[in-house]
Amino acid sequence: MKKTIYAIALSVGISACGTEETDGTNASATPAVGSVETRRGDHIDTYFGVEVADPYRWLEDDLSDETAAWIGDQNNVTRDYLADIAIRDDVKETVARLINFEREGAPFIAGDNRYVYRNSGLQNQSILYRVADDGSETVFLDPNGFSDDGTVSMSGVSFTEDGSRVAYQLSVGGSDWRSIVVRDVASGEVIETPLEDVKFSGISWLGNEGFFYSSYDKPDGSELSAKTDQHKLYFHKIGTPQSDDELVFGGTAEQKHRYVGADVGGDDRYLLISAANSTSGNKLFVKDLQSKTGELITIFADEGADTFLLESDDEILLMGTNYKAPKGRVIAIDPQNPDEANWRDIIPESDVVLTARAGAGYIFAEYMIDAISQVKQFDLQGNLVREIELPDLGTASGFSGKKEQDEIYFTFTNYRIALAIFSLDPESGEVTLYRASKSPFDGNRYKTEQVFYTSKDGTRIPMIITYGKDTVLDGTTPTILYAYGGFNISIRPRFSSTVAAWLEMGGMYAVPNIRGGGEYGKAWHIAGTKLQKQNVFDDFIAAAEFLIDEGYTSKERLAVSGRSNGGLLVGAVTTQRPDLFQVSLPGVGVLDMLRYHTFTAGAGWAYDYGTADESREMFEYLLGYSPVHNTKPGTAYPATLITTAERDDRVVPAHSFKFAAQMQYDHRGDAPVLIRIDSDAGHGAGTPTDKIIDQYADIYSFTLKNMGVETIKGSGASL
Repeated sequence: MKKTIYAIALSVGISACGTEETDGTNASATPAVGSVETRRGDHIDTYFGVEVADPYRWLEDDLSDETAAWIGDQNNVTRDYLADIAIRDDVKETVARLINFEREGAPFIAGDNRYVYRNSGLQNQSILYRVADDGSETVFLDPNGFSDDGTVSMSGVSFTEDGSRVAYQLSVGGSDWRSIVVRDVASGEVIETPLEDVKFSGISWLGNEGFFYSSYDKPDGSELSAKTDQHKLYFHKIGTPQSDDELVFGGTAEQKHRYVGADVGGDDRYLLISAANSTSGNKLFVKDLQSKTGELITIFADEGADTFLLESDDEILLMGTNYKAPKGRVIAIDPQNPDEANWRDIIPESDVVLTARAGAGYIFAEYMIDAISQVKQFDLQGNLVREIELPDLGTASGFSGKKEQDEIYFTFTNYRIALAIFSLDPESGEVTLYRASKSPFDGNRYKTEQVFYTSKDGTRIPMIITYGKDTVLDGTTPTILYAYGGFNISIRPRFSSTVAAWLEMGGMYAVPNIRGGGEYGKAWHIAGTKLQKQNVFDDFIAAAEFLIDEGYTSKERLAVSGRSNGGLLVGAVTTQRPDLFQVSLPGVGVLDMLRYHTFTAGAGWAYDYGTADESREMFEYLLGYSPVHNTKPGTAYPATLITTAERDDRVVPAHSFKFAAQMQYDHRGDAPVLIRIDSDAGHGAGTPTDKIIDQYADIYSFTLKNMGVETIKGSGASL
């Protein structure tokens, strides 16, 4: 089974900040408690005749000594504040205890061997083991030995079809820039010089000869923040230097795209090339590798739909797509007769969102019903075989593997149940527990309920709430409201050790499936994009109001949390409704909506956000909610802990730097407004376990302190 690799992977008028004085004489505000006084510059940009001040533009320079000094000063203030929180050690112990158990991923087959990822508990990176037929194991790849501090992580492990060679990607400090290492499986030896400067790439082998991968030209200036916008697909032949790699796609103006990826299908006959300029929709081309012409066969000429390779049935390609099917379908395409009139529906669109996987010669269709999984098994001709019995309400994942496998693995989880691995006999349909979770968290002490509430415009929104069975709903329960709301990404019920720690300490965790996500198909996504982005914020605000009105929590015990696009969400509602909650936790957020598209591959997010350059209407809309531009002088903001990392080259930390500086400048009140800036870490992927423990110890202790909580469950008293 293979999948196409492509893109990895915001209503008010113009704010008065557009003409704000920048000489630092704003007498209506004083610096936030314990914050750093940040130099304000006089930079002004002009959009459609409107001047917009950008006093902290200098913080975008991640190579400057002044920025480095500012980071040090901010971190010193934040560390001093966090160190004085009496319950922090208890919080850290709880987080560490609930992470410290043996965790394992579902097995997969490569050649004649079975492989599995496992972490003994507190290892910074999971180890890849090779499992023999008799069950004995050997360490195959241990990324913990790649660096002394665990900040080099491994991803994208890809074996040749016969399992004799393996290629994998390494990231230093969480950066999206990677290297590719190739090893001989039998000897374990690295067989050539690693490839460098690889980014947003898959690894797709063509036999044992070599593989396809993607990258950008090295940008001018800072590699962590400079714009990258022409992705290129290369073929690397084993035993040759990277400088000799063949440029396959993306080297011309006609083939210029921000995201390019490849798959090999049809028993190595066809190369599929996906090309996109945004994170939604992709063009799709097929190259017949047996043809001497090298002609590209166009399957999708525009980016109006998302399409990926699911499986090959001889030389027929089975594709998952939302083309003319906003909730998804599976189609069969013959590359020799690629016209749409010749396509066949294998699994047609239904009234719920479909995600398909393939393995053991079958297609497994996971249907999402109000964010909950239902799985059905089909043969390659689209005939229903059976519905797969799942152990509970939650999220099932996996169901993929080689066509010749006689056993398929899948995982199941929800907010109370830690990830367990199941084995499926695809012929009989029998499901057996392969590996139970070893988490010390007792999910039986907690309950999860799904509720529905009404947003500002009358839209019905689902929300899943998890809390202890002994919780009295009297409005005193510390609650984290978490959401994402963008990029067609569905937030599904999944177990998290850090969330479990919050629950065990007596907290409540609420997750609404707001617009902008993919829970109800393409229309749900579109309803939270561009000039409709305010719907996302309204949905989140309505979720907070519901929790308060229904007695789950109160304003004084409510925190809002989100990361990346979810960090934007938190930043926007913090500036729009600072009265609604006690604590704001924007993580690695997109916070400067006028300039996000000028950094790294940020321009690819324009499908969701629009850009300030495209029209006056779009500029005014973005300016109306951009968190950096919508703090108001003299406002008492909630206690705020902004989190980011110096090596985040997905959402560059300048977003968080500028937001922190502006909030601290405008904030007037007793609540702290702080920023926590991690070193040797990026957007999140590959973060070492020890850094995760420290981060959540800080976030949770900050949250509880500012809710007035002085003790936690398990430390001598309850909340």
